[in-house]
Amino acid sequence: MNRVYNFSAGPSMLPQAVLERAAAEMLDCNGTGQSVMEMSHRSKAFEPIIANTEALLRELMQIPANYKVLFLQGGASLQFAMIPLNLKKKGKAAYIDTGVWSGKAIKEAKKWLAVDTVASSKDKNYTYVPKVQKVEGEYDFVHVTSNNTIFGTKMNQFPETGGIPLVCDASSNILSEPMDVSKFGIIYAGAQKNLAPAGVTVVIIREDLIRGPEHKDGDLPADVPTMLRFDTHAAEGSMYNTPPCYSIYMMGLVLDHIKKTGGLAAVTAANKEKAAVLYDFLDQSAFFRATTAKEDRSIMNIPFVTSITEAEKADAMNKKFVSEAAKAGLVNLAGHRLVGGMRASIYNAMPLDGVKALVAFMKKFEAENA
Repeated sequence: MNRVYNFSAGPSMLPQAVLERAAAEMLDCNGTGQSVMEMSHRSKAFEPIIANTEALLRELMQIPANYKVLFLQGGASLQFAMIPLNLKKKGKAAYIDTGVWSGKAIKEAKKWLAVDTVASSKDKNYTYVPKVQKVEGEYDFVHVTSNNTIFGTKMNQFPETGGIPLVCDASSNILSEPMDVSKFGIIYAGAQKNLAPAGVTVVIIREDLIRGPEHKDGDLPADVPTMLRFDTHAAEGSMYNTPPCYSIYMMGLVLDHIKKTGGLAAVTAANKEKAAVLYDFLDQSAFFRATTAKEDRSIMNIPFVTSITEAEKADAMNKKFVSEAAKAGLVNLAGHRLVGGMRASIYNAMPLDGVKALVAFMKKFEAENA
């Protein structure tokens, strides 16, 4: 078996130990004589699986008791609509624009309420994160994106919002390092970067923001679809309809693996070391360079380009790099068209050896092509 190092922005690598465990349990999970993919979501066989997954996530992220953990479908993209639909009261929200995904969230939110873009880094093609110390105003919520997959930036400091709920799309860096959940009203994330295969979306929501008939601010408007109401899923323990059972099960295996291999502290240390190895090389290379501001660099997604300035020649060199890297077992390194060049996504499951192999290849490529 020849496993490659997968630098995809998502779906991404999963820990090999997790994949091996899932394979061993494929036909018989927990002595039930059936695969998780065959289980009824309301059966006694599945109940402990979803309960254990939630318990592990709460433990690893230190989620306070006054927050609900929901396992939903539709990806983070569905949350672009669910959040304004559920949190709309005054009819206005503040967004910080740091890339494509925050832009998509803004576009969707404008269908339901007025949006103030209080800061943006679009002026420099999102190569930095605007510094916003505080957001004040008559807003229903303030929305941020903690890590920008395409442009390779990370929000290191979140704005103070007072009593305004702070909402965070943490899809591409959830569980990569500690996050103080109590600072947020909602944290949401598609699972396919650090948590599980695609199919399940985690929503961590403070209970007072779940509006229903008994909510102090009243029920949601009657035209909010049942499946797009947070209270629908909170009341049913994420089982109003059939949830993405297998992805939830896989998330449980990933979380268990993290716990058994040192917890979030070990994950954080490993991620910082991996990023340092790659950034250190890029900073001393005469042929490659990182594209983002140093103080805002992501430790999950690292875009880089060559020193070639002529577009046609640069494009040809990029294609050569990606092709030869793939032959060396380093796959999915093509950069996004909005940045160009290459991109290495080094999520939790990417081992240090994978990053070292990439750097070794880059050194060889530079020597042969500079």
